[in-house]
Amino acid sequence: MIDQTLDLTLFDRVVATGSMSAAARELGLSLAVVSKRLGLLEQRLGVRLLNRTTRKQALTEEGQVFHACCQRILAEIAEAERLMTRQAGTVGGVLRISAPRAFGRRHLTPLLVAFRERHPDVKVHLSLSDLWVDLVAHGIDVAIRVGTLPDSSLVAQELAPNYRVLIASPEYLKRRGTPEDVGDLRQHDCILFGNSPHGDWRFVSQSETLRVQVPDTYVVDDGDTAHELALHGAGIAQKSIFDVSDDIQAGRLVRVLPSLRIPAAPLHAVYPHSRHVAPRTRVFIDFLRDQLRATWRWSPD
Repeated sequence: MIDQTLDLTLFDRVVATGSMSAAARELGLSLAVVSKRLGLLEQRLGVRLLNRTTRKQALTEEGQVFHACCQRILAEIAEAERLMTRQAGTVGGVLRISAPRAFGRRHLTPLLVAFRERHPDVKVHLSLSDLWVDLVAHGIDVAIRVGTLPDSSLVAQELAPNYRVLIASPEYLKRRGTPEDVGDLRQHDCILFGNSPHGDWRFVSQSETLRVQVPDTYVVDDGDTAHELALHGAGIAQKSIFDVSDDIQAGRLVRVLPSLRIPAAPLHAVYPHSRHVAPRTRVFIDFLRDQLRATWRWSPD
C-alpha cells in the first residue's frame, strides 16, 4: 500500500511539474527511480498514462482519468492524516496559487505574509499571470480570478465584490478631449488587455445596457502594461478599481464617464474540486475572503 501511495504521488507530481526530472527533484528521488516506477505503474495498470518525447509529455485519455483519481485519493489521505494528528488548527504543505499580476503584487503578497504568520507550516508557490492557466495541468491549488468564469468544471467562491472603471491620464484628456457619452469612445485611443481582449465595451445607465465597439489602439496581454500605458497618456483603459484607486486619488489618472456603471466583475477563488480540497487551500480561501472584505473599499461611488 505504501508503494502504491508513492506511485500515485509520483505520477501526480510528474503531471503537475511537467516532467519526470522536475518531479524527481521535488521528491528527492533520482530520475532513474522515477522513470522505472512510472514504467512499472503503467505495466501494472495495463495502459499508457503519458505520451513522452525528449522534449514534452502529454496525458493520454486514460492518464487524465487516472490523474483525477490520484488527486482525489491523495487529498483524502492528506485529510485523514490531518484528522489523525488531532491538530485541527494546524495546516501545512505546499500551497500553489495563481493570480493576476497587478492584484498579486499590490494586494495578495502582503496577505500571504500575514497568512504564513498564522500558518508557518505552509509553503507558498505563487504564479502571477494575466492569462488563465489550466489548474489541473499546472498543479494549482487555487486561482484568483476576476470577472465571469466560463469553465463550469471548476468550483468558484466569491471573495469580494469588485467594480471596473474607465481611466485615462489628465495629459491624454487634455490633448484629446474628455468623452461626454459612450459614442465618443469610438473617436479615442483605447487600451485592451486580458485573457480574450476585445473592444466590445458594455455599460449600464439606469436600467439600460449600452454597448460600444471601441478602437483596439493597443492590445496587450498584461494588466500592468495597460496600466502603464494609461499613465503615460496612451489612451483610455478599463481597469478594476483595485488596480487604479491610488492613482485616481493622487490625480495621476482620471475616471472617464463616471456616471456610467460597467457590469460587475467579482473577485473569485477558483479550485478544481469541491469535496476534496486540501485543508491549507480551504483555510487560505477563508482567510483571503475575510481580509479583503474587512480592508477593501468596494463602493463604486
